[in-house]
Amino acid sequence: MYTIPRYCDLDGAIEISPLHEGVALMALDACDTIHVRTRNSDYEIFLLDPKSGRALVRGGEYFAEPVEATVSGSTFGGCMLKAGWLGVGLRMEVSVNGQRTVTSPVQSLRVEHVDFGAGWYDSAEREPVEKSAPYSSFQSGE
Repeated sequence: MYTIPRYCDLDGAIEISPLHEGVALMALDACDTIHVRTRNSDYEIFLLDPKSGRALVRGGEYFAEPVEATVSGSTFGGCMLKAGWLGVGLRMEVSVNGQRTVTSPVQSLRVEHVDFGAGWYDSAEREPVEKSAPYSSFQSGE
């Protein structure tokens, strides 16, 4: 049996280049938002389930409106995929209803964490406190 040298797969290539910045989806929480700027477009990824990559994605030519998708990971543009990881300099791979979309190379990533602190509810027995949603850009009508 032949084995592929570690530096020949995408995981190994990422380890070789310390310049590759990125974010592991599993390190994030549900309701976190990743803002991705690629060479051609801007995307917002609202994570529903970071472990599976399930998210609402908006941006670019194909996702003008938020759509439920699976953020698969990063690729150089070929068949190698770094699953569950988005990296600067690599292309983001997103799947919607079995249709795979690969973006232009990522130029920057920014993560917004949601803080569901005590201020969201007065108590368990009272109605929710009126506050605007932190990520209102995903609400309909905008």
